Amino acid sequence: MPTAHVLIYTRTTGYRHDSIPDGAAALTELAEELGWAAEVTEDPGAFTPERLARCAVVVLISTTGTVLTPEGRDAFEAYLRRGGALLAVHAAANAEPDWPFYGELLGTRFDGHPEIQPGLVLVDDHDHPATAPLPARWAWTDEWYNFTSDPRASGVRVLARADETTYRGGTHGADHPLVWCREVDRGRFFFTALGHAPETYRDPAFRAHLSGALTWLTA
Repeated sequence: MPTAHVLIYTRTTGYRHDSIPDGAAALTELAEELGWAAEVTEDPGAFTPERLARCAVVVLISTTGTVLTPEGRDAFEAYLRRGGALLAVHAAANAEPDWPFYGELLGTRFDGHPEIQPGLVLVDDHDHPATAPLPARWAWTDEWYNFTSDPRASGVRVLARADETTYRGGTHGADHPLVWCREVDRGRFFFTALGHAPETYRDPAFRAHLSGALTWLTA
């Protein structure tokens, strides 16, 4: 596992969330609290074997569209397979739409969302640092992403679901995964669909959620 710093990547070529600066600032603070130096960039040239070799974790915060070069994709895949780690937040589910490896990591693809509204997150697995601090029924306001398929079919470990009975516009029914993780060869991957609004990144529970994800990714 590389051990030098956290690379926070914020490039978009599609819709750009207003919360990206807040997310990058929060992840920088959380990484530093855990003892990592953090770097924020939108430069696809950061994805080289040499630079990635210094990374404990790469974070994609609401990256949308094609944000990597072909060479960057190759370097990133090799980094993850040899023991690197990726934290994908919110609209990162809508990144790299034509890169098969990234789709396999996610286990699904973004498929739209209803209007931002309150609802409940159901935490099914508290035996994980990212969900251990959360209540079993977590009142939350977000965009409640829908996906093209059930990521469970790809073998991910689902940690939390949306309770579709508490908001409008869900398309998955009783089993609507929102937060999941997996291992890929020697590397680790974590995804949370939450994180739309700027104020999200000042919420103590959500910050604990992200900090727990970083902790697991670097374990």
